[in-house]
Amino acid sequence: MLSISHTLTGAFIASKMAHPALYIPLTLASHYLSDWIPHRDVGTGLSSGRRKKSTAIILELVELAISFVLLYFFFQHGHESIRWPIWIAAFVALIPDFLEAPRNFFHWEPAWLKPFNDFHNMFHHSTMNNLVGLGPQIVLVLVIWFWR
Repeated sequence: MLSISHTLTGAFIASKMAHPALYIPLTLASHYLSDWIPHRDVGTGLSSGRRKKSTAIILELVELAISFVLLYFFFQHGHESIRWPIWIAAFVALIPDFLEAPRNFFHWEPAWLKPFNDFHNMFHHSTMNNLVGLGPQIVLVLVIWFWR
């Protein structure tokens, strides 16, 4: 899934739950469950050589910037104080991808990371089809916007 989908889902969960003991594990679980849906993301095509690492890194940085803007407008705008739970949950929602980044971009995977990445990989279903890969994510973002 795109980081946009993961961060908004995590923030949405945190916005509906008061305690981190509830929203943090649910946010982490949401990452794996949403990756189970066939999707397209900036890393799609890296392993097959259809996308360069440099392109994926640039796209990810742009996507993270878009994620921060959407997080602000969906959940922070109009609130005087920082709503820490939504920002924490957005970060937690990306942890599985952060743990996978050294393997994907540097071909380096410490032994302690392998079980986490293998678990993540069990759920990961990428597709090169834009409609199948981006359609559910667009629907998800729209649902979060209306239910927020």
